[in-house]
This record gives sequence, C-alpha cells and structure tokens, in this order.
Amino acid sequence: MQLDRRALLGGAALVASTAGVAAAQTPAPTTPPAEPEVIDLWNGAMPAAGKGKGGAEIVLQDGSHDGSVTNVSQPRLRVFRAAKPNGTAVIVVAGGGYRRINIRATSEAMARWLNMMGVTAFVLYYRMPVDGWAPQAPLQDMQRAVRVVRARAAEFAVDPAKIGAVGASAGGHLVGMISSRSDEAFYAPIDAADKVSARPDFAGLIYPVITVKPPFDNTQTRRMMAGEKPTPEESAAMSVETHVSNKTPPTFLAQCVDDGVSAIDNSLIMFSALRAAKAPVELHVFEQGGHSFNMGVPGGPTSGWPALFANWAKSHGFFGGKAIAARAATTD
Repeated sequence: MQLDRRALLGGAALVASTAGVAAAQTPAPTTPPAEPEVIDLWNGAMPAAGKGKGGAEIVLQDGSHDGSVTNVSQPRLRVFRAAKPNGTAVIVVAGGGYRRINIRATSEAMARWLNMMGVTAFVLYYRMPVDGWAPQAPLQDMQRAVRVVRARAAEFAVDPAKIGAVGASAGGHLVGMISSRSDEAFYAPIDAADKVSARPDFAGLIYPVITVKPPFDNTQTRRMMAGEKPTPEESAAMSVETHVSNKTPPTFLAQCVDDGVSAIDNSLIMFSALRAAKAPVELHVFEQGGHSFNMGVPGGPTSGWPALFANWAKSHGFFGGKAIAARAATTD
C-alpha cells in the first residue's frame, strides 16, 4: 500500500495541546508503594523457544537505561492494583529493542498512572532474542499474559471484556503483533487459561515499531525478530501491518515526527492499515519529542498523550466516567 504522508499527517494526525492535561502526569509518591504481586506466566511449563543464556536477571544502572532489565528467563507479570478499581486492566509492555525492557522509566511509571485512572496494571517481563531465546518467545509470553489476566479477571476485580495492552517502542511492536495475530497458536495449550481469548480488547501503541520492511528496517526490533538479512516473507511475518484485520481491537497511536529511532512512518503505516481494515483507530502526531518520551516530557507537547489516551479509552467505555477534556488541532 502506498502512503501519502502529507495527506495522512494533514487529514488524520492530531497534536495535543498541553493545556488542561497536567493531571495526567505521574505525581511523586509521598510514601513508598507496596511491592506488587508477581504472577508466574507459565507455572513451570514454559514452552520451548530457545534455551536462553542462563544466569541471573540483570537490572541495568547506567544512565538512560537505568532500571531496565535484561536476561529475563522467568516471564512474569507484576500486578499494580488500583485503590479504586474501575474494572479495566491494562498489560504494560515496555520496549528496548528486544534487548532490554525499560521497566522503571516506562512500565512502572505507566502502571502508577493507570492506577490513578482506576485501572489495574500488569507489567510484563518477557523473554528476548538477545538472551538466546527464539523470536517466538516474546510472542508466546505476550499471548499468555493476556490469557492469564483474562482467566484470573475475577481475582483482580477486572471485567474480562475490558482487558487492554499498552506498549512502547519495541513493546508497541509486541502488543501490535498479538493484537493482530491473537488467534494464532504461538504455543501448545498448557492449562485452562489457554482456553480463553488472547485478543486484547484495546491497544495503545506509543512511539511503536510497526514494520520491519525496507526502508524502515534499520531497527533493533528488525535485527532481533527478523534477523540480519530477512527474506521478504520473514519481514512480512514480523511486520504488524501485514496482519491487521477488522478483528484488530481499537487502537490508539502516539508518536513524534522527529523520532530518530522508530520513524513516524511506523504509526502512519499502522493507521493506514487499520483504516483500510475498518478497525477503530486514533492517531496523534507530535511535532517534537523524539523517542522514548515515556509518560511525556514535562512542559513539552508529548506531556499531553496520557490524557488523550484516557479520553480515547473512556470514549470506548474502558475507563468509565466522563471523558477528560483534551483539546486537539489538526496539523498541516
């Protein structure tokens, strides 16, 4: 499909005003939060997808990657319960090029903010190819995560029809893959949880990697998930837009024009594919903000995306209550 980039930016993309969205920012906690519960995804029956390189999980402590984790061999969910749950759950999936998972700055910050919205958040730790796992491993973990949350919904006061997923960067790729390929069998069933649907009810893709096809294939996601020299068929298999259909859940997209890691074309391609499939989609393009803006740079345009996402989710009936006021303007 050929894209008219100016037409998409002019006719579909929205840029958030920073006015009236200060409440969407994560406040500094006044007391240390309780340690979240942990759910083992596989209960000792993890499907084979490589062997991993062994050794302990590593928490990085170096600058921009501080608090990120690598060498995950025990896929799991950390549960962040809302004080006043509204029945919605979101699986939070941070990125890092399938080489690390940005837990502290991305996953935990997003989970705390979702808790403020009344949403029960589940932070996903998934296996990665850089650690010796096959590209199928993160897909297995993501698919299993949706099923586990849905199967145990009552335990967490969650409506099984209100389970979403939000992914950033490579995490957006992973959420997009399962949103569009939820019916595929990435592993053999192991228990009753695998009898429920793996389709998220809604998806948020924040500065996502969508395609690994040329000319947008200079990403770590492509190297880790499709290989150094993938065939056109291998590239298509790992490109989210290839699998979009009218069964793909409602999707929210937010990205910056000046993203130097994942080109803005990723969100434009996804928007175009969803629109062509007549799947619900909302796209917000910010002029500046780069990549990895997490919950938004204070005082910058990206600070508006959390309120825009909450407003969108409420419009689909997932967050409950009245819609958050958030002004928007079309771009030229």
